[in-house]
Amino acid sequence: MAHTWDPDRYLTYADERGRPFVELLARIGAADPRTVVDLGCGPGNLTSLLADRWPGAAVVGLDSSPAMIAAATDTRIRFDVADLRTWTGQADVLVSNATLQWVPDHLDLLRRLVAQVTPGGWFAFQVPGNFAEPSHTIRAELAAEEPYAAHTQDVAVPSSHDPAVYLDALAALGCAVDAWETTYLHVLTGPDPVFTWVSGTGARPTLQALPDGLRSEFEAEFKRRLAAAYPEREHGVVLPFRRVFAVAQVPA
Repeated sequence: MAHTWDPDRYLTYADERGRPFVELLARIGAADPRTVVDLGCGPGNLTSLLADRWPGAAVVGLDSSPAMIAAATDTRIRFDVADLRTWTGQADVLVSNATLQWVPDHLDLLRRLVAQVTPGGWFAFQVPGNFAEPSHTIRAELAAEEPYAAHTQDVAVPSSHDPAVYLDALAALGCAVDAWETTYLHVLTGPDPVFTWVSGTGARPTLQALPDGLRSEFEAEFKRRLAAAYPEREHGVVLPFRRVFAVAQVPA
């Protein structure tokens, strides 16, 4: 079963999810691009920052989720449904934020994406790098147990590489590369905040693959295990979140 995305759930922690995009954007050295494309734009709230940064550019936001595109409302930007794996076009600045981790073997995709950036232009992306953390390993362990395994064995699972891997891959294409990682310590509040976070992103395909009855059982046990792994502190629940960044200027 193909999973779908919920813009409202995704935006629950919009500020925390948006911070890496802001830091990625700050490292792009483009002065006056004509065309800026956001691959995997989601509900478009962060794509608006591209229009703010480069008001003279034609800014395009693309996402494979019709629900996400329907939620995008910034009239300065052209939003379309498209799959980044098959998208063709040209951009002076090409950005992809927290999207490539959903594309299996996305290292192989980098060559084609770099080729779609104009000479001297910029390609920048950010992906989560926290897949060894309990927020992901607990989901995987629970999904492999019965009676869930029969429903979850083929669900989409995100993955990414270390910064050095992306640096080497982009440098081999002739790019000048800036790659780094940052671990954020998000302080979350409210009931089951880590579950709320992951149910909008990494755990969503697993949850959608389960029938209604099993899903409620899975969610209850998932919440219990997450609460043990991320205990409530006086100031909230701390969710460490590693992000991996790469900014590449293509050869002129």
